[in-house]
Amino acid sequence: MAKAKTAEEFTFVSPVVKYLLFLFNMIFWVIALVLISIGVYSRIVKHETALACLTVDPALLLMILGILMFFITFSGCVGSLRENICLLQTFCIVLTIIFLLQLVAGVLGFVFSDKARGKVTNMVDSAIKHYRDDLDLQNLIDYGQKQFNCCGGISYKDWSQNMYFNCSEENPSKERCAVPFSCCLLSTEEAVINTMCGHGMQELEYLKASAFINTNGCIDKVVNWIHSNLFLLGGIALGLAIPQLVGILLSQILINQIQDQIRLQNYNQQHRSDPWS
Repeated sequence: MAKAKTAEEFTFVSPVVKYLLFLFNMIFWVIALVLISIGVYSRIVKHETALACLTVDPALLLMILGILMFFITFSGCVGSLRENICLLQTFCIVLTIIFLLQLVAGVLGFVFSDKARGKVTNMVDSAIKHYRDDLDLQNLIDYGQKQFNCCGGISYKDWSQNMYFNCSEENPSKERCAVPFSCCLLSTEEAVINTMCGHGMQELEYLKASAFINTNGCIDKVVNWIHSNLFLLGGIALGLAIPQLVGILLSQILINQIQDQIRLQNYNQQHRSDPWS
């Protein structure tokens, strides 16, 4: 009797794997809810034209990413708790597809770096044109120019694409032929910061302007930074890939354990119903 009871209670499903996968998905499920909340809040408080030059509204992008993560992690959570093979396979397959797509995107971005550079250039030009249209975009550009000590996309004269900084004689703006304050070379010795330091810089030649502002474009600066920090970027990519690989591995282990348990249950049922055993 004791042996029969022990055989009935035996299970291939490891509680460690089961609840570890559940905890793993629960963490990312909470992150998904946070992303959705931020995206919805940003979409409500901002205007329709906000950051329109970035092709995809970041708020909308956060919402899509959050919703996708929500359904994937929901499948993982319920699938692990209920030991549902269908949900676990869905979780594993979708996670594998996302991982492969990220891998392919990275390879294509490296192989077709020139085309990617052209897309980035168009994106930066569009951002320059809309610089004064949105405060968040303005802060983002200013932050980038200060961090990388650069100005404009290719050069400081790219700011002539903006209607306020345009150098045409018909431009009535007070910022005609200027560049943003974030392009300026700031001295720590100055007691008072001159926020008008970028005015008239586009009318100066490269060497003369370089005494007052950063004249090199941000695209080349960013490309050089990427080349100098390949190990750091590789580490970040690996850090993003590891949770996906862990999720795929745990879900596949749990699926195999559940399948083994089902086969054991089927064997026990056949064994009990067999009068000759």
